[in-house]
Amino acid sequence: MSRQHVEHDDRAGRATDGQSLAADTFMQDPRVVQARQLIREALLVHQSKMTTVRQTDPLRQADYDAMLETFASLRGGGLYYPYLGSGFGNGCLVELADGSVKYDFITGIGPHGWGHCHPDVVDACVVASCRDTVMQGNLQQTVESMHVSAALTEAACAKGAQLAHCFLTSSGAMANENALKLVFANKAPADRLLAFEHGFAGRTLALASVTDNPAYRRGLPTTLKVDYVPFYDAADPDASTDRALRLATHYLARYPGQYAGMVMELVQGESGYYPGSRAFFEALIDLLHEHGVAVIFDEIQTFGRTSERFAFQHFGLDKHADVVTIGKLSQVCATLFTDAFKPAPGLISQTFTASSTAIAAARVILHQLSTGDFYGPGGRLTQLHEHFANRLHHLSERYPGWVTGPFGIGAMIALTPFDGRPEQAKALLQALFKNGVMAFVAGAAPTRIRFLMPLGVVTEADIDAVCRIFETTLIEVADAVEATTPHE
Repeated sequence: MSRQHVEHDDRAGRATDGQSLAADTFMQDPRVVQARQLIREALLVHQSKMTTVRQTDPLRQADYDAMLETFASLRGGGLYYPYLGSGFGNGCLVELADGSVKYDFITGIGPHGWGHCHPDVVDACVVASCRDTVMQGNLQQTVESMHVSAALTEAACAKGAQLAHCFLTSSGAMANENALKLVFANKAPADRLLAFEHGFAGRTLALASVTDNPAYRRGLPTTLKVDYVPFYDAADPDASTDRALRLATHYLARYPGQYAGMVMELVQGESGYYPGSRAFFEALIDLLHEHGVAVIFDEIQTFGRTSERFAFQHFGLDKHADVVTIGKLSQVCATLFTDAFKPAPGLISQTFTASSTAIAAARVILHQLSTGDFYGPGGRLTQLHEHFANRLHHLSERYPGWVTGPFGIGAMIALTPFDGRPEQAKALLQALFKNGVMAFVAGAAPTRIRFLMPLGVVTEADIDAVCRIFETTLIEVADAVEATTPHE
C-alpha cells in the first residue's frame, strides 16, 4: 500500500471544516505513516515464506503439549483441537505455536472469514491500536461506530428492506438477546417464541431455550417458552411446508396472542448447512404476520456468505424483515431493526460495543464486501462455491459410501463422511487436522463435516490443495472406520 493510500484511508469520513483534530494530525505524522508502511512491507515479506502446510516442529512438541495441558486446566476443559495459534498467518494458512501451518477452512466457525493477517485488516488494526481506548461502549464511541452502523443499514436496505436502525454489540449471542428484547417489548404482554427444529441461536440462558438441542440446556433452568416448527426439507418441499404451516397454525391457535416472535435461521448452520426456500419462508411469514408475530432473521453465521450480503436478500425476503442479527464475518455484531421496533431508552445497552480494532476491521471488511464483486449469480462467492462443490462431488463419485454430498450454500459447504456416525466424523476431522486442514462437525443423524471458506482470501488453488489433503486423509482413515462399522 502506498503512502497516498494510507493517508486516503485515514481521511475517510473526517470533517473538512474547522480546526484540525489532534487525532488527524497524529495519524498524518510522517513517523506514523512510515511505521504503517514498514509494518505492511514486513508483513508481506514474512507471509511470502508461508505458502503451504507444515508439520509440527519436533523440538517444540513437548513445550506445546505442556501449554495445551495448562490451558485445558485453566479453562476447565480441553480444546476440541490441540490448537494454540502463534498469531501469524497468510490468508487461508495459519501458524500454530508448535510450528505447524494449516489451512483454516473453518475460520473459527466464521469470524476469521477474511483470513489470517490480511494486510488491509492489519493496517486498520494498527491505526485502531493507536486510538485512545481499547474498547468502545454504549456511553463513549468513536466515529468508526457510526460508519459501521451506516454501512450495515445501507447494505441491509439495498433491496427494499426497512431496517433503518443498527445497534452494535460484541457477540452474536448479545445481538440475538437484543433482538429478543426488541420483539418482546414491542409485542408485550406476549411472552412466547417460535423457532425451527434443530436450530441454533446461542448459548446464553435465554438462547439455550431457543436452540433446539437438549444437550445445550442440560442442568439449566427454562427461561423462555419456545415451541418448535419443522424446517424445510429440500427432498420434499411441499410436504415440509405443509407440516410447518400446520404445526405453526396449531401453536398460534393454542396460545392465541401469546407469541411475540419467531427466530429464523434461513440456512441452518449448526445442524449441517440446510438452506430453506423463498416459498417456504414466505408462506410461514405470511401466517406469522397475520397473527401479529414478529420475524427475527438470525444471520450470525450467514451474513456475507450467500449470493447476497444478507441471506434474507438471497431468498428475496426483504419486505418481511422486522429484526435481523449479524455477526462473525462482520467482526462487530449487530441487531438491525425497523422503526416499529425502536426501543425505549435503557432497554438495550452495552458497556462494551466492541474493541476499537474489531470496529476498524469491520469497516475494512464491509467496504470490501460492497466493492469486491462477491455477490450476484456470477459473483466471486458463487464461483468459489461451485469450484469447491465440484471437487467434493468428484470425491463422492470416486469414493461412494465414503463421501455423501456436498451440501450447503455459498461459503458454507458440508459433506457426510461414511455413514454419518459422530465418531467417524471426529476421527476424520482429527486426522485432517494432523494433515494440515481445519474443518468442523455439524448436525447429528447424520453428522456432517462442514467448511467455512475464508472468502476474503481463498482461491481455487487453495480449494484444490485442501481437497487433495482431504482425499489423502479419507483414504488413511477408511480402514479404521470400516473396522468399527457394524455389519448385519
